[in-house]
Amino acid sequence: MVEILVYLKVSLSKCQCYPADSVFRCRTTHEFLFGALAELVDNARDADATRIDIYPEQRDDLRGGFMLCFLDDGTGMDSNEAASVIQFGKSAKRSPESTQIGQYGNGLKSGSMRIGKDFILFTKKDNTMTCLLLSRTFHEEEGIDEVIVPLPTWNAQSQEPVTDNMEKFAIETELIYKYSPFKSEQEVMEQFNKICGEKGTLVIIFNLKLMDNGEPELDVTSDPRDIQMAETSPEGTKPERRSFRAYAAVLYIDPRMRIFINGHKVQTKRLSCCLYKPRMYKYTSNRFKTRAEQEVKKAEHMVRIAEEKAREAESKARALELRLGGDLTRESRVMLRQVQNSAITMRREADVKRRIKDAKQRALKEPKELNFVFGVNIEQRELDGMFIYNCSRLIKMYEKVGPQLEGGMACGGVVGVVDVPYLVLEPTHNKQDFADAKEYRHLLKAMGEHLAQYWKDVAIAQRGIIKFWDEFGYLSANWNQPPSSELRYKRRRAMEIPTTIQCDVCLKWRTLPFQLSSVEKNYPDSWVCSMNPDPEQDRCEAAEQKQKVPLGTLKKDLKSQEEKQKQLAEKIRQQQEKPETLQKTTPVRSQADLKKLAPEVTTQPAGENTQSLTRPQRPRSPPLPDVIKNAPSRPPSSPLAKSTMQLKKSSSASPNISTPKLASMLSREEASTSRTHQHTLTAGKSNSNLKTHAKPGTTTKPLSAALQNPKSSRETPSPKAAKVPAVKKSATVKCPQASTTRKRILNTSEDESEEEEEHKKKTKRGKSVAVKEEKDSSEVVVELTDSAGEEELAELKKSQKDKGLHVEVRVNKEWFTGRVTAVEMGKHAVRWKVKFDYVPTDTTPRDRWVEKGSEDVRLMKPPSPEYQAPDTQQEEEVIVAEPSTSDCVRIEPDTTGPSSNHETVDLLVQILRNCLRYFLPPNFPISKKELSSMSSEGLLAFPLKEYFRQYEVGLQNLCNSYQTRADARAKACEENLRNSERKLKETEEKLQKLRTNIVALLQKVQEDIDINTDDELDAYIEDLITKGD
Repeated sequence: MVEILVYLKVSLSKCQCYPADSVFRCRTTHEFLFGALAELVDNARDADATRIDIYPEQRDDLRGGFMLCFLDDGTGMDSNEAASVIQFGKSAKRSPESTQIGQYGNGLKSGSMRIGKDFILFTKKDNTMTCLLLSRTFHEEEGIDEVIVPLPTWNAQSQEPVTDNMEKFAIETELIYKYSPFKSEQEVMEQFNKICGEKGTLVIIFNLKLMDNGEPELDVTSDPRDIQMAETSPEGTKPERRSFRAYAAVLYIDPRMRIFINGHKVQTKRLSCCLYKPRMYKYTSNRFKTRAEQEVKKAEHMVRIAEEKAREAESKARALELRLGGDLTRESRVMLRQVQNSAITMRREADVKRRIKDAKQRALKEPKELNFVFGVNIEQRELDGMFIYNCSRLIKMYEKVGPQLEGGMACGGVVGVVDVPYLVLEPTHNKQDFADAKEYRHLLKAMGEHLAQYWKDVAIAQRGIIKFWDEFGYLSANWNQPPSSELRYKRRRAMEIPTTIQCDVCLKWRTLPFQLSSVEKNYPDSWVCSMNPDPEQDRCEAAEQKQKVPLGTLKKDLKSQEEKQKQLAEKIRQQQEKPETLQKTTPVRSQADLKKLAPEVTTQPAGENTQSLTRPQRPRSPPLPDVIKNAPSRPPSSPLAKSTMQLKKSSSASPNISTPKLASMLSREEASTSRTHQHTLTAGKSNSNLKTHAKPGTTTKPLSAALQNPKSSRETPSPKAAKVPAVKKSATVKCPQASTTRKRILNTSEDESEEEEEHKKKTKRGKSVAVKEEKDSSEVVVELTDSAGEEELAELKKSQKDKGLHVEVRVNKEWFTGRVTAVEMGKHAVRWKVKFDYVPTDTTPRDRWVEKGSEDVRLMKPPSPEYQAPDTQQEEEVIVAEPSTSDCVRIEPDTTGPSSNHETVDLLVQILRNCLRYFLPPNFPISKKELSSMSSEGLLAFPLKEYFRQYEVGLQNLCNSYQTRADARAKACEENLRNSERKLKETEEKLQKLRTNIVALLQKVQEDIDINTDDELDAYIEDLITKGD
């Protein structure tokens, strides 16, 4: 056998010898298994095949249990072309202007070796039949380092060998019979017979790759109509990643070749025809230069070679002319003319290649134009993203760009399609990515910008995103849930996307008119143009209609100077807010820690610090309004108030409030500050200040004792302990307004100037506790300051329920969707902080404060609990202290509550009555008369669900009656048409029989008469009648 292999290696002159590892290692280029299968489909398409059949054949004696076959009706190959299959980098398809997919001469080897260890190829062309075996098993068992490929050829008519060396032919067939599944010449000829016609190719891959569990990677048994990826769950996996039928359906942007899997035709798609509201955008750029620069370099290299050859030929011509001199013999003149003609030809070729180089250099500077097509996938909205093709072949799918990267509902469900030529971007060898990653990222960025423009143009956000999807049957809040299967929603989706189907004969695409009967209709695999109900497109001779896609334009926002200033001011404001979030608080656990603090540092109980580590981080507080931000921290004190504010006590005195209780109040006040931080914005609206002196006769421990016993500040369990005991007031203190929320500020100061400086150092937060010790003073001053009134607090608590609302905000004359993340009470109105789902980051901030009820904000559908943020689901708790009964109340007007207008309410009630009366169902238990006299309270209890249910049932019955009537009428029309056709057929038969009898009669009267057609008979009878007249 070794001698045979050596002889075969020497005698195989058709095939160059490559190291076996370099050929079989190319299987690793395909990570995506369906990409390997697609390589063989690409070869059939490039061979101008109109049909390819992909099917398994059961062979239990082979690894994997079956063979995978690819049969096409392309141009086929002769023996010389088949020999080039094994050669790397040899491809007749390679040219800059080529529209074919293959460019590298690597697809058949890399694809087949990824699927299995061996493949055998049968091909027909020009009355020859050629077989090629590339077997890794053969090389491993025989220990061969170089690739040896048996390549026998037969005559297609006589099935005789086509060879000059029968010994070599015998060795090749012997190897095929030994290492292929076909063990005799008869079995080999049976494979050739599967190729119908005079040309075509059959590729059979066997000894398939197995997974770790010993099963093949391809599953051909679960679905008899499909080839699936084994052990791949449908949940969370795109259909094209799991089903080869789904992948083959979108493999080409303009599919012409029919693809059959297991004998069932793949319903290929033109993606742009399967989208709702498609729109095309023309994109021009000078960035894509890598591929063009490579072509220029190749052209320059070819010019240099051609110039050298031309100069060499001209030099030879001049040297021969000098050598001949005056020799004018005929032979000398012929020789000189040949050399000169050769030099002229070389020079012309060099000039042609120079012009080609110049043209490519000019093309390098010219911008490249691409066509982006966008549309909404209303059939499966979760399948969205960009599909990027190269020379009509799918390279990347479901690429998220632009607004889709944000993860919101903006641009959700939108599919983009682009076909990139070779001169713009070059794919990798496995056709699953692009070679130049930088230019590919630039392409994705450009598609993202045009996607945002498309989203504006279709105005889905302006109408309401949730409302738009509800219209097509997407009733679930879960984005990945399929649409409703109700008939009305199916018809609604079918009305927007017409059916586009390919003729099985002429391979032209036809768009069918919408019919109710065609909803979810399964069309046969052999659909032809004559089945088209459109009379203008019901024959193969009719030209294919081009899809009419509206043209869109990318509108770049040109900002005015005022808008730029406004945007800059907004960015400055956001930067100024950041330091507030970076402020840190130091916990005070003992008196030693207190001494280390600066006078303006806020103290905080240790218990709160441990809670803050485990509690989830709350959103940043909204900025204060300018009215509150610029206001003083507290009103200036009058001399009378200052004189009554200070209280001197000795260390032996007993105050009214015990020190542990005081420390407990301090810790709880600080803890409530962290929980109700957003509610404290009303502190600037404090109505009055309460300043109280404690009498010397009361019993209280020194303040230092409270600081030495921190447990009293941490172990106070219930919020009820935060209530303030009644405090005796001096007669000189006026009675300000009583409030439920109080500020307690504990200061140790020497004089009034120190107290004013301390107030300037305080932060603008609603509640704080500042502790300061002075060596030369033992005074303690307790100041109780009232905050906003009970009505304002209730209004603030009510407004906090707005958090989580889905709203739309107008920014720069464009509407954007978002969610309310924070609420604050202004002096005259409530403000919302809205975080946008998506906005162009270079023109608009991601969040914005808006005034509730203004023209620039409007509500969307209320959010579902599933999409509500965790912080909006938590109950807002406010710790409220009991009001003191001894406080005098001063009432101030409430400027935050909305004013009720009874006339408007009555008008709305009347409009509601009219609407309910107008659409009242026939058998509704409440009559129109009762409805007209119903009060507003009665309308609140009106059974709207039952009302709409009965209305929908009645409307459905009405539509069904119309449909039934229309179906009956259509059935009657069809019956009449059948009767008419039957009568017409009977009449035609009678007419034909009558004509036959007339001809027979005329032939009896006149034997030499010659009438062969009906037209001749009619003309003869008419002539007889005319002569008779």
